[in-house]
Amino acid sequence: MYDKTVTFPVADDKEVQMRRILSEVYDALKEKGYNPVSQIVGYILSEDPTYITTHKNARSLIRNIDRDELLQAMVKHYLSE
Repeated sequence: MYDKTVTFPVADDKEVQMRRILSEVYDALKEKGYNPVSQIVGYILSEDPTYITTHKNARSLIRNIDRDELLQAMVKHYLSE
């Protein structure tokens, strides 16, 4: 029927998981009245978990993300747009 192999782009599972976790952490920070972007940036730069609230298990969730992989994904995404 087709002479060529058809490929479909599939999002990298790690990036999908990082996006899900960051969204959950963002929502938890916002619910507690923090500036989520500033708090997440503070955590990324310092790796100090106290930047992230324990509300909704956000602190534990964010520790599942490798900071180097997160930074690579963010730079890649920023430059692709």
